[in-house]
Amino acid sequence: MLQEETSFRKRVNLFDGVMFVSGSMIGSGIFIVSADIARNVGSPGWLLMVWLITGIITIIGAISYGELAAMMPNVGGQYVFLKEAYHPLVGFLFGWTTFLVIQCGSIAAVAVGFAKFSGVLIPWISEKNILFSIGPLKVNTTQIVAMASILFLTWMNTRGIVTGKTVQNIFSSTKVIVLLGFIILGILISRGAEAWNINREIFWDASRTGPDNENIPISGLMLVAAVGMALVGSLFASDAWYNITFISGEVINPRKVVPLSLLFGTLIVSVLYILANLVYIKFLPVRGTPEGMTVLERGIQFATDDRVATSAMSVVVGDYAAIIMAVFIMISTFGCNNGLVISGARVYYAMARDGLFFKRVGELNSRGVPGFAIAVQGLWSILLCLSGTYSQLLDYVIFAVLLFFALTILSIFILRKKRPDIPRPYKAFGYPVVPALYILTTVVIMIILLIFKPGYTFPGLGIVILGIPVFYIWNSYRKKNNHDIKRSL
Repeated sequence: MLQEETSFRKRVNLFDGVMFVSGSMIGSGIFIVSADIARNVGSPGWLLMVWLITGIITIIGAISYGELAAMMPNVGGQYVFLKEAYHPLVGFLFGWTTFLVIQCGSIAAVAVGFAKFSGVLIPWISEKNILFSIGPLKVNTTQIVAMASILFLTWMNTRGIVTGKTVQNIFSSTKVIVLLGFIILGILISRGAEAWNINREIFWDASRTGPDNENIPISGLMLVAAVGMALVGSLFASDAWYNITFISGEVINPRKVVPLSLLFGTLIVSVLYILANLVYIKFLPVRGTPEGMTVLERGIQFATDDRVATSAMSVVVGDYAAIIMAVFIMISTFGCNNGLVISGARVYYAMARDGLFFKRVGELNSRGVPGFAIAVQGLWSILLCLSGTYSQLLDYVIFAVLLFFALTILSIFILRKKRPDIPRPYKAFGYPVVPALYILTTVVIMIILLIFKPGYTFPGLGIVILGIPVFYIWNSYRKKNNHDIKRSL
């Protein structure tokens, strides 16, 4: 019988941390979501502004999280911060939502993205290729490939943190280099004058796409609302940067390395994202029509299947664009999912150690990782893949994710009053103004979503609220079980 480890192995250095942050952030979003942003704001200037605001918000969030990570370099990261600042219930609600939807739903969605782009190279992989049906459930080859990729990453990450971080370093550095190459190529190529001239004429003329796909001019509060709704896509394309805090217990000198990893990782990716969008508007008009016969006529707004990067690349290399981008996005999504698989399980591990998840989830295997937690996460992600509901669930938790962001940054203020005794080797930059600005911005976006997208926000709140009775039922069962054990001794 294999002997279980009692503590995590510290193997993650600064380079690993930066690669972990950047690799977890770069998935398929940067190649797709600019189409939806363009339909919301309708101009090159405001498209870039949305990505600039996203970068600023992300970096502010990262440098603010740095104080918490340096204070409490524990496995579980954000779960621990929320538990210590507020109440175990708040930490549980974060962990509950993370397991049920945020992390596992993201793993499922990214895996399906990987499978879909694999289908560009291997036509057998297609959502139309149904292998078998069980009642209303129809299983296609895209789902099979997605589930197989989750199964492989789950198995691989039970082999130890060194295996996981090695894979992460290889895929993260590859996609950063390739994305940078795409940007340099786009800047150096002389083509694209036609699209650039069109975009220059409407650079700050904001508009939204109407019901008949017409461009309706917007300004004032409607423009603010449009930017707020557009930020949803770009923020999710920049998401998962905080996952490095989940593995703090495996980081060498975490009080220094985790904050620096957050800063450098988010800064690198935010700059790359803005530059990538500059390439998009160089080669493609922002505005277009869904009936357009060419990539220029469809523009960024109506790029085929929203694949903006593929459309921009096709201007440069022609028919090979789809294959080149498919290979790159396969690399990108595989590496992204590896980071998600590594980190999420540490949250459930921390919850189990507090008695708020199944006991076995809080155990390490012989290789010093929470193998059972990784397996449980993989199983639920596969079931979400099979159900096909992951994308809807992710849409529903947009509001909840922003809410947890705001609460986590607010915990900096609370813990400075509540726990002034804890050493703070790193303090949030610009405190209290910069963290307060982050909270204010997040709250404004949440209000916009409540007003303009109630169908997305209230179901997400429902998922979070559903965790409240679960917490008290679980806590009651745990206390009763502990009491019974003591009586039997």
